[in-house]
Amino acid sequence: MNTIQIPTKDKVVLGIMGFIGILSLVTILLTDDAYFTRFWSSLLQNGVFFTLIALMALFFICVSRTAYAGWNVGFKRVWEAMSGFLWVGFAIMFFIALGVYFGWHHLYHWSDSDVVAKDEVLKGKSSFLNKHFYSIVGLGILASWIFFASKIRKLSVEEDDHGDQHFEHYNKMKFWAAIFLPVAGFSSAAVIWLWYMSVDPHWYSTMFAWYTGASCFVSMIALTILFLIYLKSRGYYHNVNQEHFHDLGIFMFAFSVFWTYLWFSQYMLIWYGNIGEETVYFQTRIQQYPVLFYGNLILNFALPFLILMRNDNKRKYGTLIAVGIIVFFGHWWDTFQMVKPGTYHASLELNMEYHSGPATSEALTKDSHSITAQHGETAHDEHASNNHMPPVGYFIPGLADIGLMIGFLALFFATTLHFLSKAPLVPKNDPFLQESLHHHV
Repeated sequence: MNTIQIPTKDKVVLGIMGFIGILSLVTILLTDDAYFTRFWSSLLQNGVFFTLIALMALFFICVSRTAYAGWNVGFKRVWEAMSGFLWVGFAIMFFIALGVYFGWHHLYHWSDSDVVAKDEVLKGKSSFLNKHFYSIVGLGILASWIFFASKIRKLSVEEDDHGDQHFEHYNKMKFWAAIFLPVAGFSSAAVIWLWYMSVDPHWYSTMFAWYTGASCFVSMIALTILFLIYLKSRGYYHNVNQEHFHDLGIFMFAFSVFWTYLWFSQYMLIWYGNIGEETVYFQTRIQQYPVLFYGNLILNFALPFLILMRNDNKRKYGTLIAVGIIVFFGHWWDTFQMVKPGTYHASLELNMEYHSGPATSEALTKDSHSITAQHGETAHDEHASNNHMPPVGYFIPGLADIGLMIGFLALFFATTLHFLSKAPLVPKNDPFLQESLHHHV
C-alpha cells in the first residue's frame, strides 16, 4: 500500500489517549501549588523529550544519507514523519519561553533578576542564562531544525515525483544533511543546557548534553520499532522484515549500553572530583529521590541489556514490543528525574522566601542547593503542612504524570500519522531502495 488509512478504532484509541492526557493535565492544574510548578515542569519535561525524539529522527535520516546507508530507506518516511513533531515542539517551547520572558512561572532561578543580583554563580552565567537568550536563540535553534526537516522532506517527496536517474535529489539531500549534522550537534547541546540543565542552575556537567541526546536517541529507536510493528499489523510495510527489526534492535541495545557508559562516566568523574557544585546534583537524587535514581538504571540498562543480549530476541516481535515499551518509559523516567527535583526544590525556596522575609531570602540565594540540603526537612514539613505541593509527581511519577505522558504520546503518534499520510510510504525512486528491500544479514 502506498498511502496510509487509519482504522476508525485506532483513531478512537488515540482519542482516548489524548483525553487521558487532557484529564491528567486538568488534574495537575487543580491540585498544583500556587506557582503551578508541577504543571510547568511537566510541560517542560514532556515537551522537550518528544521534541528531542523528533530531532533524533531527523538526525538519523541525515546520518544515513551522508553514510550511504541503504538498509533503512524502505521505512525512512516514518522518521521523516516523526520529525514533523518539531512544529508541535516549537509551539510548546514558545509557550514556555513566553512564561520565562513574562515571569509566568518559576522553573528557572536565573529568570528572576532579583535572585541573580544576589547570587554570584548565576551572575557569572547571566550572559547565557537570561530570558532573551532563552527566548530568541532557543526558539531560533528550534526553527532551524524545522527548516532542515522541511527541506529534507521536500526533496524526498520530489524524488518520488521526478525520479532520480542522475542522483540529483539524493545529492541535494546529502548536501543539506551534511550541513545539518554539525548544526544539530552544537545547537542541541545549547538548548539541552538551556531547557533541562539550567533547572539546576548551580550545577553543570560537560557530558549532560551527550547523555540527554543518547537518552532521546534510543527512545526514538524504541518508538520506531513500536510504530513499525503497529503499521505491519495494519497491513503496511511488507518490505520491512525481521532483519530490519534486528538492526533496529541492535541500535536499541547498543545505545542502551552507550547511555549507561555516559551515565557512569558523568557520575564517576563528578564523584572522583568531589566538587560541591557538581556532587550536589547526584547527592540530592541519591538521598532524597532513590526510587528515581536507581529505577533509572534498572529500566534503562539492566532490563534492556539482559533481554537484548540474546541475538534472537532482536528478531522477536513480542520481545521487541516489551523492550521498546520499557526503554521508552525508562528514558521518559530519566527526563523526569532531570527536571522534577530541581523544580521541586525551587518551589521550596520560593515558599521559604515568602514565609521568611528578605533576610532569609538573601541567604537562600547564595547557594540554593546547600540551603535545601541543610533545611530540606524543615522546609518540606512547612511546605507539606501548607499543602503547597504533594510529594507524588516529584519524588516519583504520579498517575497524572503518566497520564500526561500518554497524552503526549498520542499527540506524537497522531502528528506522525498525519505527516506519514501526506506521501507514499516507500520512497520508490530512492537509489538505495533495492538494498533496503533485499536487506539481509
